[in-house]
Amino acid sequence: MTTADLVVLFCYFIGMIAIGIWAMRRVKGQEDYFMGGRGFGKLLQTFAAFGAGTGAHEPVTVGRTCWTSGLSGVWSALMWLFVTPIYWITAVWYRRMRHLTLGDWFVERYESKGLGAAYSAFAIVFYMYYLSAMFTAIASFAAPLIGTDQFFGMELKYVLIPAIALIVILYGVLGGLTAAYWTDLAQGVFIIILSILLIPFGLWALVKEFGDPATMTVFDGFTILHDRVSADYFGLFSGPSAGEFPPQYIISLTLLVLIGIVVQPHFIATGGGSAKSEDEARIGLVVGNFLKRLCTVGWALTALIALALLAGNASLAANPDHVWGVAAREILGPLNLGLVGLMLACLLAAMMSSADTYMIVTSGLITRNVYAAYFEGNATEKKYLLVARLTGLIIIVGASIVAVSMGDVFGQFKLAVELPILFAAPFWLGMYWRRVNRTAVWITVGFSLLFFFVLPTILSSIPGLKTSPGLTQTTDVVTRTITREATAADVAKHEAWIEATNAARQDGDEILLKKLGPEPPIGNVGDPIQVVLKTGGSGIFWSGGVKPVAGTKLVTIDEISKGNTTTLIQRYDGPMEGSGTFKVDFLIYRLLGIDLSRASKATLETLRLPTRLLLPFIVLVVASFFTKRNSREALDRYYAKMKTEVIADPAKDKANLEASYADPNRFDDRRLLPGTDWEFMRPKPKDIIGFLAAVGVCFVVIGLLMWLAGIGA
Repeated sequence: MTTADLVVLFCYFIGMIAIGIWAMRRVKGQEDYFMGGRGFGKLLQTFAAFGAGTGAHEPVTVGRTCWTSGLSGVWSALMWLFVTPIYWITAVWYRRMRHLTLGDWFVERYESKGLGAAYSAFAIVFYMYYLSAMFTAIASFAAPLIGTDQFFGMELKYVLIPAIALIVILYGVLGGLTAAYWTDLAQGVFIIILSILLIPFGLWALVKEFGDPATMTVFDGFTILHDRVSADYFGLFSGPSAGEFPPQYIISLTLLVLIGIVVQPHFIATGGGSAKSEDEARIGLVVGNFLKRLCTVGWALTALIALALLAGNASLAANPDHVWGVAAREILGPLNLGLVGLMLACLLAAMMSSADTYMIVTSGLITRNVYAAYFEGNATEKKYLLVARLTGLIIIVGASIVAVSMGDVFGQFKLAVELPILFAAPFWLGMYWRRVNRTAVWITVGFSLLFFFVLPTILSSIPGLKTSPGLTQTTDVVTRTITREATAADVAKHEAWIEATNAARQDGDEILLKKLGPEPPIGNVGDPIQVVLKTGGSGIFWSGGVKPVAGTKLVTIDEISKGNTTTLIQRYDGPMEGSGTFKVDFLIYRLLGIDLSRASKATLETLRLPTRLLLPFIVLVVASFFTKRNSREALDRYYAKMKTEVIADPAKDKANLEASYADPNRFDDRRLLPGTDWEFMRPKPKDIIGFLAAVGVCFVVIGLLMWLAGIGA
């Protein structure tokens, strides 16, 4: 990195800390610290939702998946796209709650301080893993930019991650949510720059490297992109990995994140709770998240440009996680304009704009639902603010420790995404069904924790289970051989593989050799090559997969030839050994007699949905019918509040709310199912129009992505 790059980074960090110091003077009490006084308008709500919803791991993830899987890899982040219209509805919930934390919601709805504390514990674990994925991604991105993975004799992550954590702590602890939102506004601009900066420079680099700058424009870079990269890399639902993200997998991911996103702790703030009114809440949440979807389009296009330009890079052959870092260094570095430093600042912004909000939300949960609930319920506002600032350190320090010790971006992120199933069903049903009660919720949370997280770990340690013939079944091994013309990217990838393999052999690095995999097909541009894609062999019951023991062999089951593709289907014959945790829920499919031997990896992932989606709801519904209801008075008061629209003037809003408390039946004329336990209300025109408009924007985003990817084809 040059002096100009370092100056850009220094100015960025100083600016963030200055905002924290400025915002500190505005904090007078808990509502100021945790909710910014509920005075944020559309602009700040938009960038708060955008910043908190955009993690540093996502550009890195999209870079890797598009490098390996083509355009279909965009779904590793775009899976949230069709969840966005639901935000038009849910944003109203968080504003009408009028709470400071989602833990407060569980306390009120279920009359249980214990559930508030349990939710706080979930939030701490959730954010430690969620944020740690971002910290790890930053280290992966920064290494190629800085030019080394060592710093003062230590691995880079041991220096970089604590330094970033310290900056977040400084401005977040000082200024609370106000500081977080104003920094999110600045950092949102940086994230947008991150998403588009490499595209024009990358296209022009393609022209300079493989075209004629004297006669070509930057748009001719699109034509060169298609000339150098095989056409199958531009499929939105299929690619060189035989469809890593087929439609059924995308649908399952969408449903899973839809069910869980509503109980992610920061949604009480960025989801609408800190807005002036319901309109600000809705517009901020929906527009902010659509900004992120548009940025995802930029990330995917950047990854494809990097593939065309850098397919011959040996370091990327060894580690596709470095796509963004290497692309920024190779494309922007030679310009010597401080753009490499700007790019690193942009990715730091993507991480820090999430981390600050998560830290403040977690400190609110600990302060209100643990400290105030169990230790000192009548403390002064000054005392509560002190506790909040001290406990905010827990999430950042914890995430840093997980990132340094674990270092697996995708493992950390995957665990974080699945954790919300613990509280998702109680939230969704509690929002609309009076029959759900405190005891039933405890039963459901206990069941979900045991069935999805505890039992898989315990069972995996039972002697003999990992080698049991009935439980070490794998899917069939499918080898597809596709004959097509070699592209320039194919040639470059082979050269990079040779270079990386030779270096690994000289160093005796067996781990790296394994990562590099088999030799890519060799041939000149235009020559027929055979691309061999091997899938399957996935362990059905083990998260870490299943490997053959000595003496096990592959037996051919079938061989099919169609067009330019030959498919060989084989199955393991002999003893096998599983690894990782035991997937208890897949025993249900075995009991139902469903044969999963022909299932693809994507199908196996899809089948994780029904159990995680349905079982907690089934347990909660059944348990609710056999346990005692919560008090009628508390239920009347809660549902009256949730039906009362928010007025921006606090005094008028309070008076309107008191009127609802005095007459809990004042909105019964709008109920869809009067006289029942279901509290569904008839939607207003604004609800329907806003939702349908958001659905339309989803298809606009997909259309934009396909149009950009098709330019020059």
